[in-house]
Amino acid sequence: MRRRSLLAAAVAAPIAACSTHQEAVGTGRTLRVAPGDSLARAVAAARDGDTLALLAGVHAGQAAVITQGRLTLRGEGGKAVLLAAGAEAEGKALIVVRHGDVRIEDLEFRGTRVANGNGAGIRFEGGKLTLRRCGFFDNEMGLLSANVADGELSIEDCEFGAAPRHAGLLHHLLYVGRMARLSLTGSRFSGGWRGHLVKSRAAVNHIRCNQLVDGATGGASYLVDLPNGGQCWLQGNLLAQGPATQNVALVAFGAEAQAHPASHLVVTHNHFLNDAEAPAAFVRSWPERLPTDASLRLANNLFVGAAIDGSWGRPEDGNRWRPLTDRQQALSPPFCPAA
Repeated sequence: MRRRSLLAAAVAAPIAACSTHQEAVGTGRTLRVAPGDSLARAVAAARDGDTLALLAGVHAGQAAVITQGRLTLRGEGGKAVLLAAGAEAEGKALIVVRHGDVRIEDLEFRGTRVANGNGAGIRFEGGKLTLRRCGFFDNEMGLLSANVADGELSIEDCEFGAAPRHAGLLHHLLYVGRMARLSLTGSRFSGGWRGHLVKSRAAVNHIRCNQLVDGATGGASYLVDLPNGGQCWLQGNLLAQGPATQNVALVAFGAEAQAHPASHLVVTHNHFLNDAEAPAAFVRSWPERLPTDASLRLANNLFVGAAIDGSWGRPEDGNRWRPLTDRQQALSPPFCPAA
């Protein structure tokens, strides 16, 4: 391992063939979509700066492609669930975000299936996407993004879980393509299967104050995979791997070729738990696949459970290792430093 140095006017008429209501809000309109209304028609009728408010309930069999420059989708009045029930857009996802500045808040995405096995709750293909308080469950991919150099993805207070168990497929809960930036904050991941909980090829990754806990019934591979390196920070997270893991490493850095030219990983103030008897690599890097100036720094972390030598840093950098008998220490909330 090398040196250890990471949102015009209101309109009066409702949408045709849709019971959606509208009201003026700021510079755009709010278009309300009730369960049973066509989400695709509502999206098509929306203009830049509008908000689509999905009323509480199950919106079954609805999918849409967003092409506006600015749009907000949000749940209203309680939980609004997009249940696939066989629906998909472009053979990709329930919602496809083509470009622009899109915000999605307080929505749940469930049950996406497509022909190629990569059915996502959201497919992000460009621009800037911000998610807040959303849930992704029982999708072949929770959120899947394309490779788009200037894409930016921000995820706050969201939940990902219940990966389906299709033999032979890798169901990542969050898969970020090769883009500019990922910010993942205050979110929860569990119930993986074969794929990773978080996989990101972004050039810059800020992963802070999340819970990635693949417990006794989970079967994920890595908790966090950063296969192309990049400028990466893992701070104040709880990372717990269960005994049924497909890969005995919790965080992987640089496992694949084509690494970003500036690559470093800073791992600070996290709690790690290997909840299995076999030793795990808490943090594993592939120096031979990273740039020669790549760096890895581990400081002020707690590691609990059997460890592969060298995977938990050095005590002199504030890292602590404890045996599995002290697992409750690892499951306590870690300190989350300011950004």
